[in-house]
Amino acid sequence: MSITQLTSGTEITRQAITKHLGVLAAAGLVRDVKVGRERLWEFDPAQMAEARRSLDAIAQQWDHALAKLKRAVEN
Repeated sequence: MSITQLTSGTEITRQAITKHLGVLAAAGLVRDVKVGRERLWEFDPAQMAEARRSLDAIAQQWDHALAKLKRAVEN
């Protein structure tokens, strides 16, 4: 989809969408393809599994830290 298509029907600015797409592209979750004068953005589902694994690892670290804090406070 183009930036115009992505912002259509929303109150989100083109600049905001562009910034978000830049972050997602840096993470490998989306990529842009130039078609004529337009850049079209597409989702890359292959990277989603890697992102999920990373988020799961971070969640597990937080769970461990919070459990440790709970034990310390309860003692």
